[in-house]
Amino acid sequence: MQTREKQIISVTVWGAVANVLLTLVKFVAGIWGRSAAMVADAVHSLSDLISDAVVLVMVKIAGKGKDKGHDFGHGKFETLATLAVSLLLLVVGVSLLSHGIDEIRFVLRGGVIAKPAGIALWAALFSIVIKELLYQWTARVGKSVNSQVMIANAWHHRSDALSSVGALVGIGGAIVFGGQWTVLDPIVSCVISVVIVVVAVKMSIPALSELTDASLPEETENRIVEIIHTVPGVENVHNLKTRRSGSCIIIDAHIVVNPQMSVVLAHDITVKIENELCAEFGEQTQISIHVEPELEAK
Repeated sequence: MQTREKQIISVTVWGAVANVLLTLVKFVAGIWGRSAAMVADAVHSLSDLISDAVVLVMVKIAGKGKDKGHDFGHGKFETLATLAVSLLLLVVGVSLLSHGIDEIRFVLRGGVIAKPAGIALWAALFSIVIKELLYQWTARVGKSVNSQVMIANAWHHRSDALSSVGALVGIGGAIVFGGQWTVLDPIVSCVISVVIVVVAVKMSIPALSELTDASLPEETENRIVEIIHTVPGVENVHNLKTRRSGSCIIIDAHIVVNPQMSVVLAHDITVKIENELCAEFGEQTQISIHVEPELEAK
């Protein structure tokens, strides 16, 4: 198993173990401590566990490399996992927002949310610490191995931490002030839910772009053309096509060379271009160079 895949799986497995523990702790604390907010927070942690399962399955598939049925490898399975995690995060955010609005309406109609017990407060504090540590670790490893699905999953951890912050404020306010002040819980929960929804949308857009074969950013394409032009013997570059597949990029380009150049020399130029591009964008970069004589280039 490759080092990159090992790192992703290791971090995700530990995150899953933590999510199992937190889900159990929150459910017990929410039921025993009479806190609806903590029960909702437990459901959020359960959604994180589902997210971990999606990451583990998809990353395993993405690490298979090329085969007869997938000439470009399985990188987009990782992108598909990123989209799945983002959509799951979106569903969680909307669900928490809807729950918070319902509770606010209940209070406005004269209802009173039950005052929770101290165990729910301690459970929220425990969740915040564990989840923030998991976010920092997962995001750091995700950036180091260039894994968007890990970064998306890291935000699942942070969304759970933010959800617990809302629970902490609401539970703390309810314990200290009681009565109508229990409405602090759903109010803060709604604010946090909006943040979660925004993050989910921002993460899903790049994944959708990649799955629909969107080109790389203009500055990246300009850099590719610049690198190709530095190779001796290249007269011009055109018909550049780029896209991303998981952690690697795919480059197709036509180069213009002297029509009197031998096939061997033209081949050597393409090899040099491939080496230079791989040095810049990584050894997993997939490159296809088409050679055209100068007089026939369009």
